[in-house]
Amino acid sequence: MSDPVTIVVRRKVKPGREKDYEVWLERLTRGAAENFLGYLGAEFHRPASPGGEYRSVFRFDSLEHLEVFERSGFRQAMLAEAADLFAADAAWQRMTGLEFWFDPPPGTKVPQPSPHRMALVLIAVVFCLVLILNLTLGPLMTGWPLALRVLVTVTIQVGLMTYVIMPRLTPLIARFIYPSSKTL
Repeated sequence: MSDPVTIVVRRKVKPGREKDYEVWLERLTRGAAENFLGYLGAEFHRPASPGGEYRSVFRFDSLEHLEVFERSGFRQAMLAEAADLFAADAAWQRMTGLEFWFDPPPGTKVPQPSPHRMALVLIAVVFCLVLILNLTLGPLMTGWPLALRVLVTVTIQVGLMTYVIMPRLTPLIARFIYPSSKTL
């Protein structure tokens, strides 16, 4: 088995068909969850402005499981069913590293963020979170077994990074993560 893989799909939807597209995405996601091993979940982002691109992020536990899904009759049937909803072909990006945390600034032409700068940002965020969590939770968990303290701390840290910190931080630092990109 390989490492987890993330697929980011950017797609424009025909004007007036946005609701139909969102219903279709929910059906696609539900079908993937029910029928495919290794499916870890998905998240969807509506366009920032009318006529913009939808961004969908799909995660699988391995490249092998992703490829089974990509070759499946289910996926082909779903894409064929929704073909009249799409205003243009989708842009697909497969990622196996940390880059799925980061969104480029609008109009970016560079396909991958700087791995060195991603690492610096993640080191800074993780360091600050671990320090703060240990200072605040440490005294409350005195006497707890080490494994339980680590589990609680890591669970809170990952939740904060995934749902609170990184979604708010990445738009602010996008130009740092994509230093040599050109924007429209």
